[in-house]
Parts: sequence; structure tokens; C-alpha cells
Amino acid sequence: MEIVKSKEQMKAISRGFKKEGYRIGFVPTMGYLHEGHLSLIRLAKCKSDRTVVSIFVNPLQFGPNEDFQAYPRDLERDIPLLEKEGVDILFVPEVEDIYPADYQTYVEVTHLSSGLCGAFRSGHFKGVATILLKLFNIVKPDLAVFGEKDYQQIRVVEQMVKDLDLDMEILRHPIVREEDGLAMSSRNTYLSSEERRSALSLYQALKFVERLILGGERDLTKIRELTKEYIESFPHTKVQYVEIVHPHTLQSVEEIRGPVLVALAVFVGKTRLIDNKIIDL
Repeated sequence: MEIVKSKEQMKAISRGFKKEGYRIGFVPTMGYLHEGHLSLIRLAKCKSDRTVVSIFVNPLQFGPNEDFQAYPRDLERDIPLLEKEGVDILFVPEVEDIYPADYQTYVEVTHLSSGLCGAFRSGHFKGVATILLKLFNIVKPDLAVFGEKDYQQIRVVEQMVKDLDLDMEILRHPIVREEDGLAMSSRNTYLSSEERRSALSLYQALKFVERLILGGERDLTKIRELTKEYIESFPHTKVQYVEIVHPHTLQSVEEIRGPVLVALAVFVGKTRLIDNKIIDL
């Protein structure tokens, strides 16, 4: 595996791959890798000839009171994991290379970014869209793989690729969970043992909502209130939102007549966790 720090070097490598006729698969990450990330890499490898993974903790997607400085980082831990998976290129740019002093251009996907996490994390998806477009322009992938745990992010990326006519494919990978159902996340490392047990409330709440809906409950206000009560019956939990939205538009539904996305954001202690599930009638 070659480790590349310069964006100009990464561009040159990608040009070489293209010249050889290789199909490039790309997995952008913020590092501190877990099995969820590795599953994305395996899918990328299956669908491409050369695999590029980036590790870049993007300052633009963190708010002023969020955990940019504290976000877990351990490149020495990550490198052997990527080597074991047979990754060809690890791209680890510096912030100054990605956002030089005179940087002033940003990308925003308006409607899809406005609700769910976007309603509470001002500018987050503007930062996500900006860094991903930059990485796509540097790496020139034929495909990029994203996990469905960050469902809103996937929809934002899919819309950006469509709207800006990017010549690439976005592949989705289902949420990867621990044996007890907790969605894998680098932020899980923040949880104490007691908070870790309470974090299971998210997955259990999604199953609770599924039982309600499949059992015939259609009162959206009641479903949200019962779900919030269920989650907050666990210690150290505080619900930020429980939303039931259309899986494509991410707009709130007025009634449940087909597939819906149930999306949650919950603080467990000081750690903000998200999870989701599509429920199909």
C-alpha cells in the first residue's frame, strides 16, 4: 500500500490508473477505522481494479461546539488494517493542502441538507459536500462507497453527483452493527461502559417503531412520542430528534402509506449518536 500525502501526487497516480484502464474505487473516511469502514472497502475492491481510501478529519463539517479536536485519530492503528484489506492507496492530505489560506468556494445541497441532522448542525452538510467534491476531483474515482448509517449524507452525496453531472457511481452499504445491534461508529469509543449499554436504546427503539407500524399504528405524533419516551427510559440518554421521513426526499411524511425512514439522533452522555431504519409496509 502506498501512502500519499500530496493532492498533486494523488492526482498523478489517478491519471496513471486511468491511463492503464483501471477502474478506481474510493472510500472516503475520517479514520479510526472499524469493521463498518472495512466492509465499505471490501465492496469497493469487489467493484474496482484499484482501491483508494482517504483519511481526513474535515474541519468544515464540525460546528464550533463539536468534537473536531477530540475526534479519535490513530493513523498507526489504521494503516495495518488497510494493508490487510489490500488497499492500493491511502490518501492522507493535510488541512493546509485541502483548504489553503485563500480558500473560498463551498458546495451546498439545499433541501436534503435542511432537515434531520442538518436542522441541528448548521453548515455540517455544506462541509460534507465541499470536501467530498474536492476528494472526488482529486482521486477521480469511478465509484465511491458510503455506509447507510449516515443516511442523510448518502442522499446529499447522491444528489450532488446527479446535480453536478459527476461521472461516477455512488454505492451504498447496509449499516454494520455490533452483535448486540449498536451501529458501528468511531464515536462509540467515547462511551463509558454504562453509556455503552444505554446506547443500545437507539437500535431497540428502531425495532420498537417497526413493531408499532407493522402492528397498524399510524399516528405519527404518537409514534414519535412513544419512541422518545422509550429511549429516554434508559440512563444518560437525551433525544435530539425522532423523525419519520420519505427515504428519498427526506421530507416528513403526513401519513404512512409506503416505505418510510425512521431516523434518530440521541445524546448518550455527551456523545451524539445516530441510527436509522427503513420500514416497508
